[in-house]
Amino acid sequence: MKHVLVIEDNRDLAYGLRNNLEIEGYTVDVAEDGPNGLLRARTSTPDLIILDLMLPGMDGFRVLRALREEGRRTPVLILTARGEEADKVRGLRLGADDYVTKPFGVLELLARVEALMRRATVMTSAPETEQPLVERFGDVEVHCASRTVLRRGQPVTLTPKEYELMLALIRRRGAVASRVELLTEVWGYSAAVLSRTVDTHVAELRRKLEDDLQAPRHILTVRKAGYRLQV
Repeated sequence: MKHVLVIEDNRDLAYGLRNNLEIEGYTVDVAEDGPNGLLRARTSTPDLIILDLMLPGMDGFRVLRALREEGRRTPVLILTARGEEADKVRGLRLGADDYVTKPFGVLELLARVEALMRRATVMTSAPETEQPLVERFGDVEVHCASRTVLRRGQPVTLTPKEYELMLALIRRRGAVASRVELLTEVWGYSAAVLSRTVDTHVAELRRKLEDDLQAPRHILTVRKAGYRLQV
């Protein structure tokens, strides 16, 4: 049975999350502050963490940073306030796998939890497929075996999802990938889940790998279709 850790100080919200997740068959642990949440994440080895960003004692950003710096790759779904775009971006930069904006629908949250769980299972159980040792586009080198990225010889830090999104574009060899295809391939979402997740991650990839964000040369938007990678 999959284990979810909910780190949320709003008791009503935490209770609702716990109830709905348990109905879906998950075991659920709840922490009401940052320090306790970090401790439980370290000791109970959850399969997924739902993390509020505004927490007493230690905010969600610090909890997330600590987990990623320790090398823990547990999928993290962050909860952000409506309209706080900067919080979403900061959370993704620190290594969050996805976000849900408050107030959110229960069905949307459960769909995202299921998708992240499924994706994590596939990543850990699937045999390694043969890939070129090094992929290149522009002044970017991708070393697949070590999952490292260099730009002009300097290392670039990508979150796991940014890296997988970049690989999904590379594998298409210039062909267009729709948002739905990328959501399905990288996040495991069905077409029914509407999300700006792809757009947010593409913007982060451009920030890290392009010279001119207003006129990107490699990670291109194809109007009404999706994205493609120009080598």
